[in-house]
Amino acid sequence: MATIGFTLTFWAWNLIAPLASWYGDRLSLSSFQQSLLVAVPVLVGSLGRIPAGALTDRYGARLMFPLVSALTIVPVLLLTVVKDSYGLMLAVGFLLGLGGTTFAIGIPLVNSWFPPAKRGFALGVFGMGMGGVALSGYFTPRIAKHGENLPFFVVALALAAFSVLGALLLSDRPDRPVPSASLGHRLGQAGRLRVTWELAALYAIGFGGIVAFGVYLPTYLKTWYELDPTDAGTKAAGFALVTVVFRPFGGWVSDRVHPALVTAVALGVVALLAIVQAFDPPLNPGGTIALLIMAAGLGTTSGAVFALVSKVTPQPQVGSVTGIVGAMGGLGGFVPPLVMGAIYSAKSSYSIGFMLLSDLALAGCVYAYGRMRNVRPPEGGDAAPDVSKVAARRP
Repeated sequence: MATIGFTLTFWAWNLIAPLASWYGDRLSLSSFQQSLLVAVPVLVGSLGRIPAGALTDRYGARLMFPLVSALTIVPVLLLTVVKDSYGLMLAVGFLLGLGGTTFAIGIPLVNSWFPPAKRGFALGVFGMGMGGVALSGYFTPRIAKHGENLPFFVVALALAAFSVLGALLLSDRPDRPVPSASLGHRLGQAGRLRVTWELAALYAIGFGGIVAFGVYLPTYLKTWYELDPTDAGTKAAGFALVTVVFRPFGGWVSDRVHPALVTAVALGVVALLAIVQAFDPPLNPGGTIALLIMAAGLGTTSGAVFALVSKVTPQPQVGSVTGIVGAMGGLGGFVPPLVMGAIYSAKSSYSIGFMLLSDLALAGCVYAYGRMRNVRPPEGGDAAPDVSKVAARRP
C-alpha cells in the first residue's frame, strides 16, 4: 500500500514536467521559465519532507499517508483552471509539491516493519514508487491527447481512491516508538547527527539526479535531439523505469555488501557515463546507452543510500532523518534543471551541465568509499532521548 501511494503521489508531483513543452508553447516561455515551472514542485516537495518525516514519527503513517494524498488532489484539480497564467501555474506548482513529501512518510513506515537484514531490499521496493515519474512521463501526454484536462481528473480520482483505501488498510507497527518532544527539538536532534548531512549529500547526487532527469529529460530530448513531446516523454519514462528497477537492486546488494561500497561503485559509473553524454553522442545508440546506464547507477545509488540510513539511524529518528535526507535529495533535483536551462540559454549546449554532474558523482564516489565505509551507528543503538512512550507492546 505504501508503494502504491508513493507511486500515485509521485505521478501527481510530476504532472507538469511531461507537459512542460506544451505549456512553454502555450505561454511563450523561455527555456529558463520552463525549467522554473517544472522545478518549483520539486523544491516544495523536497523541503516539505522535513516536517512530513517528523510528523510521521509523531502521528504515524496511517494518518499522514491518506491525509497528504487527499490534500494533493486540490492542486491537481487546480491545474485545470490556471493553464493560461504563468504566475498562477507557479503558485499551483508550489502547492503540487505536497505530493513529493510522501517519501518521508513511507520510509519510516516500511523501515519499522522489517528486521535490519531485510530493510535494504524492503526500502528499495518501496522506493520503486518513484516510478510514478515514469508513469507520468508515459501516460500523461497520451491521456492529454484525449482531453487537455483529462490527466488531472484521472490522477485526482486515483488519489481519492488511495486515500480511502489507505485509511482502511495501512497500519503502523504496534510497538513503534512514539517521540514526545517537539517537532523543532526532534529535527534539531536529527540535524546534529553528522551522518545525516553526509547521507543527505550522497542522496542529493543519487536521487537528485533521478528527479532532475525526470523533470528535465523530456525538455532536453525535445530541444537537443528534436524529438516530439510524446516520443521525448516515452524515452524519459524509459529512463525513469530503469531507475525504478535498480533501486531495489541497490538495496538488495546493500543487504549483502556494505552499502557505502555499493554507492561508490554506482556513482563511479554515473561519473563515467556523464562524461560520455557531455560529448553529445547520437541518440541511437550512444546517447540512449549512456543515459540508461546513468539511470541504473542513479537508481542503485538511491537504494544503497537508504540502506545505509537504516543501519546508522536510531529507529525513533528515522522519520526525521529521512525528512532531511529526502529533502536534500529533492533539492538535488531542483537545481540541475535550472542550471541546464540557464546554460543552454547562454551557450546553446548541455555539455557543461553533464560535466558538472560527472564532477559531483565522482566526488560522491570518493567520499562514500573513503569515509562512509567506516561509519558506525551512534551510541545508544535504537534508543533516543526524546522517546517517552510506545504505542503498544507486543507480547
